[in-house]
Amino acid sequence: MTVKLGWGARIALLYGTFVVLMVILVARSMNQDFDLVAKDYYAKEIAYQQQIDAGKNQSGLSAPVRLTAGEAEVAVDFPQEFAGKVLQADIHFYSPVKTSLDRRFERKVEGNHLSFRRSELQDVFYKCKISWTSDGVQYYQESDINLTR
Repeated sequence: MTVKLGWGARIALLYGTFVVLMVILVARSMNQDFDLVAKDYYAKEIAYQQQIDAGKNQSGLSAPVRLTAGEAEVAVDFPQEFAGKVLQADIHFYSPVKTSLDRRFERKVEGNHLSFRRSELQDVFYKCKISWTSDGVQYYQESDINLTR
């Protein structure tokens, strides 16, 4: 026995299928987690000019900050101008993939070398945002580092 559907029933079936798919799509999109780059986005946008000035200060140095990833540690080497000086460094390992993978370290550095244990970071791609202060002058640099194995 075959069931014959008229054109009205076919249109109703097509419309009903469309409505069900749209309800599923809306329900799934409402449960999606969207991470912003920063919770205090607007306050950081206002202070962005200071970051631009700190980047200009960094560009006047003899060399950029060098990031190297070894098996056991991630090393941050500041330029030679900072050898023997005390730096106040804020290093933010920003993961574009997920906010929960971000890591931030605020350290006082004596000299121009700083290192982190690799176990403190995840095996992902990071955009490393380094800001530091020496002798009252602020510096800023962004570098990419891939820690995937």
